[in-house]
Amino acid sequence: MHLYLSVAIVPPHLPRAEVSKPPLAVIPVLSRRVRFLLIGIVAGTLAVFGIAARLNPYEDDGTPRTMGTHVQTGLPPCTFKVMTGVPCPSCGLTTSFALLVRGDIVNSLRANAVGTALALFWLALIPWSLACTIGRRYFLITTPERALFVAVIGFVGLLIIRWAIILGMGWWNGTYFRF
Repeated sequence: MHLYLSVAIVPPHLPRAEVSKPPLAVIPVLSRRVRFLLIGIVAGTLAVFGIAARLNPYEDDGTPRTMGTHVQTGLPPCTFKVMTGVPCPSCGLTTSFALLVRGDIVNSLRANAVGTALALFWLALIPWSLACTIGRRYFLITTPERALFVAVIGFVGLLIIRWAIILGMGWWNGTYFRF
């Protein structure tokens, strides 16, 4: 009776961390519906800037406004400010857009710095939407839902922080909350 001993040369097992990852999924082509939606975003954004360009963000004597420009569109004055005497978190957004459209960046920031940042974000959204429409793929993001979530939470958070600063300065100066 013969015993045969066979030896196999097998590479050692790799630890789990070194196991190769599956290849990245192919970036999907955007559907026609999504591309039309992106064109709609461009049209809507251009309309907002068109309205901002038609508004007059300056007083009769030429001094820039800090809020209240939206009443030129037929909207009522800010109900929160009328009832409390304190500006709401979004007071000055329309004015900041109208000032930014005219290139008055400093006064746009004074009216509402978050509005200026939002307007610049929307300006960047125009070429991004067009590039995604033409290229039929999302650029710089993986999912639009997550990007939208981050953008909305980011800007709402900035509005709340700005509002807290405005309220704190108003309390410190005695403008708001006189007891």
